[in-house]
Amino acid sequence: MARRRILKPDEAALWQAVARTATPMHNTAPKLLESPIQNMPPKLRPIPQTGGLKIVPMVLPFRLGQNVKVTSGVTLSNSLQDSLRQAPVQMDKKSYARMSKGKLAPEAKLDLHGMTVAQAHPALQRFVLRCHDAGMRLVLVVTGKGKQSLDIGPTPQKYGILRHQVPQWLRIVPLAPVVLQTAQAHVRHGGEGAYYIYLRRR
Repeated sequence: MARRRILKPDEAALWQAVARTATPMHNTAPKLLESPIQNMPPKLRPIPQTGGLKIVPMVLPFRLGQNVKVTSGVTLSNSLQDSLRQAPVQMDKKSYARMSKGKLAPEAKLDLHGMTVAQAHPALQRFVLRCHDAGMRLVLVVTGKGKQSLDIGPTPQKYGILRHQVPQWLRIVPLAPVVLQTAQAHVRHGGEGAYYIYLRRR
């Protein structure tokens, strides 16, 4: 015998009468979902139309990155100079003052102009380690200020890559154990495009 899927009118009335007297154990009534249109900003909500026409949401024109906040006055060169100035003085303060004024003559000089990063890093390591082995204290490394080139890539590029990399290389092994102080050179020795490196005693 096949099961009936439709109730007769008197059966449906009886069921409704019983259902009205029943108390649900759990609130299983489905929650009404908010219309996605209600969650839209007012500017993006579609305008109701009649006549069977399809409702199309209004999309405002936008420019890629228009909400990005640009901070002015902060550059890589400024942050580099500030970090060097704020570094604690490890060497003798009188010697540091004379060095900062350009009154101490470097005992050796390395010019990294025209080198790539791959060439400059080992050249710097060889130079500093040899000078330390020779008992030198103050040496000069010239990086240049760098040239600003056209930046057309997807990520911003900093110019003067060697100028920014040399202080980082001096803070890691094998150079960190032999370097006592790094400072920007005086104008007579290259200014912003050169660094004093004061080496530890052997």
